[in-house]
Amino acid sequence: MHAPSPMALLLIAIVVLVLFGRGKVSSLMGEVGKGITAFKKGVKEGAEDIDTAARSETKELETLSTADDIDRARAEIAAERAKLEAERTRAATDGALRDVTPTDTTKL
Repeated sequence: MHAPSPMALLLIAIVVLVLFGRGKVSSLMGEVGKGITAFKKGVKEGAEDIDTAARSETKELETLSTADDIDRARAEIAAERAKLEAERTRAATDGALRDVTPTDTTKL
């Protein structure tokens, strides 16, 4: 598909200005600009949160000095892995139960 010609774009712009007026189009563009700014701010804050979480995990691992602390952390990780594996298995089972498509194509 080809792009519209410059003359067609100009005609569309004139129709939009006539229908909505210059003030409405201007305020609409202002809202679009605010939305883009808010999106960029959210992305920046999300990256900072990830960096902060990574630094705090590193500090937590550095504070594990005794064997008991290390064993406790390993047990917590193993428990979390078991929960995730159970959730993954449950989701796979639910997906298999919902699949009602016939597997034998000769019966169709």
